[in-house]
Amino acid sequence: MNLPATFISFLLTVILVIGIKESASFNAAKAVIKVAVILFVIVVGTFYNPENWIPFAPYELTGVSIFGHTLLGEMDKGGEPLGMLAGAATIFFAYIGFDSVSTHPKEAKNPQRDVPVGIIASLLISTMLYVAVAAVLKGKVYYDKINIDAPISNVFKQMGLLRAQLLISLGALAGITSVLLVLMLSQLRVLLAMARDDFLPRGFFAAVYPKYRTPWKSTVLTGVFVALMGALLLLRILAELVNIGTFLAFVIVCAAVLIMHKTHLDAEHPFSVPFLPIVPALGMTTYLLLMFSLPAENWPQLTIWLGLGFVIYFACGSRNSHLRCSGGSSPPS
Repeated sequence: MNLPATFISFLLTVILVIGIKESASFNAAKAVIKVAVILFVIVVGTFYNPENWIPFAPYELTGVSIFGHTLLGEMDKGGEPLGMLAGAATIFFAYIGFDSVSTHPKEAKNPQRDVPVGIIASLLISTMLYVAVAAVLKGKVYYDKINIDAPISNVFKQMGLLRAQLLISLGALAGITSVLLVLMLSQLRVLLAMARDDFLPRGFFAAVYPKYRTPWKSTVLTGVFVALMGALLLLRILAELVNIGTFLAFVIVCAAVLIMHKTHLDAEHPFSVPFLPIVPALGMTTYLLLMFSLPAENWPQLTIWLGLGFVIYFACGSRNSHLRCSGGSSPPS
């Protein structure tokens, strides 16, 4: 049982119950630590052995498989596809936090401007840092010597920099904690919006704590669920399950943009997708390609989660939704 994960989930639940300002301050402090450690890794690791970069991409742009049958590339002994696409699909959970900004427009002063800028700018900056760290690690240690469970700290351990290893481990902990806080906060915003539409029981998911003015019941429920999943499941299983579920959600969002572009021409569009229909079409294609780059074992898990979602939807959500009954013409009260 992963007790540190349980404790961190409990701590974040308490912070989220207390309020958004406290959550933002806590997360800002964690982000500063995280970025400082990342810059430290890049600067210290600048001096590398060029021989370790050859081959730069051992398995090239491959890793596509359909339900366990490889189309491009090869598989390892465990049956997982190998290649850049498979790697991108596996580490995609590191990029999930960016879309969470879209669930907090009410916290922005100018959401039409701040939300797109916040998502795109943070995505570009983080991607450059991610690529730089990956390049530094590969220059320090040959790719088959990198410990995938704790790659950065392990590389510095192999270099004999034990104090740096401890610093990096603390930075990684701060980084994971800050991302978890953002994702839990985003989940609460989604649940609150669904409850206000009566898609979920309003008395529970929209219940606000009198002192802190936060949806405390759904916060506690989310915290318990996250703690149990983090304590009892392997990180690899959690990451891949989160990835394939997110890919499916993004495919649905892209499809919804295409459909609404054709069926809701007169609706107000505070956010406009550029280059329609090219952008959502490319999005659907890319996400489907990444979905098929994950191990085949993820598809039965996705089917189970999707089935549970359909049960909730048809059992109570679709009948009670104000937006559905009004044809989506007005927001819920």
